[in-house]
Amino acid sequence: MSTMLRLRLDLAYDGTDFHGWAAQKDPGLRTVQGEIERALTLILRTEAALTVAGRTDAGVHASGQVAHVDVPESALWQRSVDGDPSRLVRRLGRFLPEDIAIRDITVAPDGFDARFSALRRHYVYRLTTHPSGALPVRARDTAVWRRPVDLDAMARTAAALLGLHDFAAFCKAKPNATTIRDLESFTWRDASTATEPEVYEAHVVADAFCWSMVRSLVGACLAVGEGRRDDSLPARLLGETTRSSDIPVAPAKGLTLTRVDYPSAAELADRATATRARREANVADGSAEAPR
Repeated sequence: MSTMLRLRLDLAYDGTDFHGWAAQKDPGLRTVQGEIERALTLILRTEAALTVAGRTDAGVHASGQVAHVDVPESALWQRSVDGDPSRLVRRLGRFLPEDIAIRDITVAPDGFDARFSALRRHYVYRLTTHPSGALPVRARDTAVWRRPVDLDAMARTAAALLGLHDFAAFCKAKPNATTIRDLESFTWRDASTATEPEVYEAHVVADAFCWSMVRSLVGACLAVGEGRRDDSLPARLLGETTRSSDIPVAPAKGLTLTRVDYPSAAELADRATATRARREANVADGSAEAPR
């Protein structure tokens, strides 16, 4: 029996035309996971099942996504790969559509798990309030918000949400899913230029995110920024046990997963073990959910 190897994939994609990352039961629904697994299976002539760091929703993009796949070592000697996983990058480029790019493939260090070893996920939300909308070359990753916003008010709102909280009011409900998260950083900046006026970016970092949490955090700030909600409302909702109708969900197209942080190689296994233990504890009390 061939030795199994774990490969780390660093990848990017334009999520516009995908029904999210995760493969769906309906084969007619196009997903990022489905496209990559089909290509890997074709090239390596063995079944490929990906595990990902952040399961992005439909329409959400990634420039710094990370996944892993376990394959027999013998499979790497197929189709001009010659045992070198980095050669898979070029091979996959010939089989994958233009809206997916595999940036690097390496043999993962011992103990590495793309999902459970991750320390934190970084997202950027990009939007414009300019009357003409986004520049055509940025139209697929820039949301259009038709009303002016107060950036300082949004920054104050974001700062009030930092820390370890139950973010149930900001998450779409899922059965047996915990909504307790550690929001490590949430900032806004004016990203306008002479050719792109009225462009704003939110940078959001947490250990993990529940379903639609980032877009709801952004939506809450926008509601405050345009004056529809009091700036103390989002923070007052922390600890609520159900999703709040007072918090809008920002459009998916403005959101990009930009980075996933991992500990040093020596700490990968311990981090994965600790994360699994925490998730299993949540299963025991009925509140489990995979990191996003």
